[in-house]
Amino acid sequence: MEYPAKGISPEMSFLEMLDVVNEGFVMNGQEPIEFDSDCREGICGACSLVINGVPHGAQVDPGTAVCQLHMRKFKDGDTILIEPWRAKAFPIIKDLVCDRGAFDRIIQAGGFVSVNTGGAPDANALPIPKPEVERSMDAAACIGCGACVAACKNASAMLFVSAKVSHLAHLPQGKVEAKERVRKMVAQMDKEGFGNCSNQSECQAVCPKEISVEFIAQMNREYLKAGK
Repeated sequence: MEYPAKGISPEMSFLEMLDVVNEGFVMNGQEPIEFDSDCREGICGACSLVINGVPHGAQVDPGTAVCQLHMRKFKDGDTILIEPWRAKAFPIIKDLVCDRGAFDRIIQAGGFVSVNTGGAPDANALPIPKPEVERSMDAAACIGCGACVAACKNASAMLFVSAKVSHLAHLPQGKVEAKERVRKMVAQMDKEGFGNCSNQSECQAVCPKEISVEFIAQMNREYLKAGK
């Protein structure tokens, strides 16, 4: 479908532009375009759209979600192609909205710490080398938006899963269940129908939090250790 976007300011965000288009539909008694959004501050990852063939849109500044893409990046009169994430594991609900529940089920399979690690003061008392903490926090930055899946020609979720595995693998609280965690999460990932890693780093290129593909290598190491 083609929709005209009139009265758009260059300072509007991409989602504000969609809001203006939808306001016109509502005023004319038409059904608005369905799309996801929440924080609109580049934090939650709900605003998941493929814009002109690129998940989250081709941005000048890396590490940016759709809600932080502004209309000044486009020229007046441009035709903008907007699509939802396209992957077998992300069934489309309506228009630009897809079901990313597969990610939730992968986390439920093992992306947590269930052993007794004591209260917050006890956890904070555990000495952790600074490089390990920084590495863990780099992985924890993943917001689970699914851009990595949308960018991969095999619809692989390896970057997402590896970030969640690596986040806990670098912390002492996560080491107790490390082997069981990676086995269960990888098994659930395969069950959901995600493809294999293509080793072309499209996922890293579009990730709004710039998660490194190095975490995929770490997850592979964790998986091999879990098999022993």
